Amino acid sequence: MKAFWNNQVIAESNDTIIVENNHYFPRESVKAEYLVSSDTHTFCPWKGQASYYTLEVDGQRNADAAWYYPSPKPAAQNIKNYIAFWKGVQVR
Repeated sequence: MKAFWNNQVIAESNDTIIVENNHYFPRESVKAEYLVSSDTHTFCPWKGQASYYTLEVDGQRNADAAWYYPSPKPAAQNIKNYIAFWKGVQVR
């Protein structure tokens, strides 16, 4: 699977995990140069607290377009250190 935004490959992996129709990419498969830490957090009852990254590619920013669970609840331990995308990021 590959994640694309602003005509760039953001992530690429054969080992994504699908949860609720989202592909979660292993952290090491995501290009760190495109990730900017965000102060945004949300909460999922069964996964726990999510943290976000803003994508920055060729001077364009996509706020909070990537999320991850740094300390997921027991039911979601399999996605610890994995990153998912939304907000116009194409995964195919």
